[in-house]
Amino acid sequence: MQGSSELHCPAPTVHIVDDDTALCRALSRVLQLQGWPVRCFASSEAFLAECDDSASGCLLLDLQLPGLDGLALQQRLIAARITLPIVFLSGHGDIPMSVRALKAGAHDFLTKPVAAADLLAAVSRAAARHAEARLQHGELDALRQRYDGLTEREREVLSALCKGRLNKQIASDLGIVEQTVKFHRARIMERMGAATVAELMYQAARLALLSQEPASDSASTVGSTLREH
Repeated sequence: MQGSSELHCPAPTVHIVDDDTALCRALSRVLQLQGWPVRCFASSEAFLAECDDSASGCLLLDLQLPGLDGLALQQRLIAARITLPIVFLSGHGDIPMSVRALKAGAHDFLTKPVAAADLLAAVSRAAARHAEARLQHGELDALRQRYDGLTEREREVLSALCKGRLNKQIASDLGIVEQTVKFHRARIMERMGAATVAELMYQAARLALLSQEPASDSASTVGSTLREH
């Protein structure tokens, strides 16, 4: 059984993979009464044929499936970098399998028969987690695009700032005058959308630009760098 909602619909969708048609119908009914779009798949292979990294919401996944089982599907999704949170369903209460699933990143593990309240709570938590992760990923992508828009010289200045270098030190390092460094610094902040140097350093940290081995005088000059502008 498949619900009427499209897999790529903007609303978060609960994707159910279980070969028990009656259970899929029952789970769908509970979820749809709470406003969740639902898609059901009878096998891992059927789900993989339609799923990609644009899928949102969460995945309710049975452990014991014919063909590709739940744990194998989880590994396929990890390899494909599809981050849809997984809530595993098991009618066997298999502890070792549940531990493996959770260690591999499963969001939750429910034992059949599932109480409606437990099901809805697990789905809500998983979908919220995915929405937050997608938001953060989108913000990081936008930050990378702004960084990619910097000129080569601006990146050199930003790299030096990340190492705690002062304007006059950067000017000496790059063979330019200090006023030019200040100009580049102002342009970097404008293009990166940073209101303060502290915010710029936070952005640099998210982009992994901060040097893990700063210059020897960096520790003593970071405070000065933040005060310069």
